[in-house]
Amino acid sequence: MNFALATIWHERNRYLPGVLAVAFSALLIAIQFGVLLGLLSLTSVPIDLAAADVWVGYPGVSSVDLGRPIPERWISRIKALPEIDRVEKYLIALLMLDKSGEKSNTCAVVGFRTDDDSLGAIKDLSPALRSALTEPRSVVVAESDRERFGFIGVGDVAEVLGLRRVRLVGTVPNVKSLAAPYLFCSVETAHSLISFVGADQTTFLLARCKNPADAPAVAARLRRDYPDMSAYTKDELSARSRWYWLVATKTGIAIGGSAFLGLLVGIIVTSQTLYAATASSLKEYATLRALGIPQWRIAMAVIEQALWIGGAGVALALPAAFALAALVDYLGARATLPLWLLGSAAFVTMAMAVGSGLLALRSLRLLEPAQLLR
Repeated sequence: MNFALATIWHERNRYLPGVLAVAFSALLIAIQFGVLLGLLSLTSVPIDLAAADVWVGYPGVSSVDLGRPIPERWISRIKALPEIDRVEKYLIALLMLDKSGEKSNTCAVVGFRTDDDSLGAIKDLSPALRSALTEPRSVVVAESDRERFGFIGVGDVAEVLGLRRVRLVGTVPNVKSLAAPYLFCSVETAHSLISFVGADQTTFLLARCKNPADAPAVAARLRRDYPDMSAYTKDELSARSRWYWLVATKTGIAIGGSAFLGLLVGIIVTSQTLYAATASSLKEYATLRALGIPQWRIAMAVIEQALWIGGAGVALALPAAFALAALVDYLGARATLPLWLLGSAAFVTMAMAVGSGLLALRSLRLLEPAQLLR
């Protein structure tokens, strides 16, 4: 066991606050940004769970749930491209759902083709639910949103805008929403509910490429040839929707500020812990200086202690982050912890620990062997 680690182990009660401070900072960074990524992913659920390679909408569409009416005749523009295999209509709009005796709820009506080759149907829809959606005014909601809508069970009815009655024919699991819960239906039902979209209009056109790798080139060509419409790949519109809600709601600023405060607390506590521990060991370090150990090696021992503390804090934080992410999912939200986020949190935390070690070196400035004679 090297000197730095042996010192930490011998004085573990003194160094424990620093380890816990580092663990708290790493946990806060990981879980805060994990929740942010998870919540933003809910804004692009209709895109991510659909099979379309290219999405076409009105110019400058900001998010999938902010579509505006576009002419259905644009289908011919897309079909003219040799890379395209299939094109179909897709409707989505924010409306009010009214339940007798219940409060009204905002919902996102999502209409798509219900056949087995549908480009807009979410992948969680079973063949039986697709068949049920062919019935006029039939809808499917997420199981987690059923009570939120006021539906007691399958077969229950509600009214959209107090004018058009819809009937629940089933639910799907693991489909969450951020603000307005999704009301899935056929494109014909969506047309009957969304009054501001004409019979010869839609809000999006979805296309599938013969080779999915051609999607970026197809989208770029459509944007270039037809300035009056926008075209994005599945990933591009998904990222665009998430970015819009990140900027529009200022969520990123709030979460980023909280993570920064956690990092600041970790730096202060860890640096003070190392400073106090180093200051209390000045006589031991003075003995090393008297034995001829250069001061830079003593300084490196302090930095090594900071690295050990940082590593121990990260080791404690990562399992706790996964546990908290599972709790967040259980409570109805979502926390996403990709490897790049965990790696970034670990890197920032280790950098914080090293920075704290550098701040702790202040106590070595007055280190002299003569202190042994006092």
